[in-house]
Amino acid sequence: RALEQAALRRDRLAESIDTAAAGAKTAARDQDAAAEARAALPEAAGLEDAVTAARGALAAARERHVAATGRRDAMDRQAAARRQRLAEAGGEAETWRRRSAEAARRLAALDERSARDRIRLGALDRRPGELATALDRLADEIVEAETLRRQAADRLVAGETRQIETDRAAREAERRLAEARERQVKGDAVLETAAAARAGVEERVAERLGCRPEGAALAAGLTADETWPRESEVERRLRQREREREAMGPVNLRAEIELDELSRQVAALDGERADLIAAIDRLRQGIATLNREARERLIASFDRVNSHFRRLFERLFDGGQAELRLVDADDPLAAGLEVLASPPGKRLQHLSLLSGGEQALTAIALLFAVFLTNPAPLCVLDEVDAPLDDANVDRFCRLVGEMAADTRFLVITHHRMTMARVDRLFGVTMAERGVSQLVSVTLESAESMAGEAPGRAPSAGGEAAVPSA
Repeated sequence: RALEQAALRRDRLAESIDTAAAGAKTAARDQDAAAEARAALPEAAGLEDAVTAARGALAAARERHVAATGRRDAMDRQAAARRQRLAEAGGEAETWRRRSAEAARRLAALDERSARDRIRLGALDRRPGELATALDRLADEIVEAETLRRQAADRLVAGETRQIETDRAAREAERRLAEARERQVKGDAVLETAAAARAGVEERVAERLGCRPEGAALAAGLTADETWPRESEVERRLRQREREREAMGPVNLRAEIELDELSRQVAALDGERADLIAAIDRLRQGIATLNREARERLIASFDRVNSHFRRLFERLFDGGQAELRLVDADDPLAAGLEVLASPPGKRLQHLSLLSGGEQALTAIALLFAVFLTNPAPLCVLDEVDAPLDDANVDRFCRLVGEMAADTRFLVITHHRMTMARVDRLFGVTMAERGVSQLVSVTLESAESMAGEAPGRAPSAGGEAAVPSA
């Protein structure tokens, strides 16, 4: 249908072109006839009426010629517009032909897929019977498995019951074993205590009486013939002596060992403390060295950035002065940064007191000063030229062009002057409704193509327009 409509429009345009050509020929004949009539006039001085009539005819012919020329120009414009629409119709026809070929390929693929689906459908038709047989077999297997599961569950319950009883018996045995071990430990402790007490008694007897315990009675002057003190009296006096000894406090037999251990621990802690103090001193020296080097580097970098910033500010503003200052602290590492600027004709003031365009241009100068101090391979600028006028945009573009030798700039902008200075443009166009497409234009190639186009002079400004959405 689109091809038929395009052909119909083409025929109408051809008819319009023929009609315009016929009108142009008629006007040309009228002009020639008027010229011949003017040449055939007699040269008599008294034929004023004939001259007046001839002039009127000439004026009418000129009016017809002007009207015909206007109609021809209008028809030429209509013909150009129709040629353009024909070209668009041809493009649409080519698009529809491509879509038709793609649809044919898709139909062939769908036919092939339909054939495969029919084969699969035949196999699936046989599948229910197979599934029913398998289902019956699985049902029998499920019944058998359920029987085996119940038997296994019964055996599992019985095993768990035996395990619980065994665990209970094991815990009881472990408890009795623990009690026996505890009694054994207590007995060993009592035995060791008794042995130690006996040894202590023997040692004290030997130390005080200078004899074995068996000779204590003889050392005390008691003989077997004499009456010995009653045991209760001896025990009372012994308990009294024990109370007196307990009142004195127990004797720490490990005092020397514990003293040696504590001395070694104190020595080790003193060594660790000395190591920590030395490490703290080394750390403080390292921090002081790093801070000193950081201050030196910061001051050197700050001086370089400040120098570049002053030079770029004077260049972007075509005059004026600006500087960076460290404020709010004596230590450069803890100081803040203050930007002071003085555009031409204004006093030196803080950045926040400048206008929006002046703030943007000052920020650009500071950014480029940092890039000159520490160059980077890539810089992205997003709408930095939006608040600038044409003169400032021109200075900005010249500066970007000079710095592009060391840094690749990616500039997001809508300003025509900035787009005219870049090497390559990227835009987004909507070839069809709802379909966005990325378009890239290399300005050098576009200028060469525009210069080679017939009947069109190359663009002197180097601007290239990319339709965007």
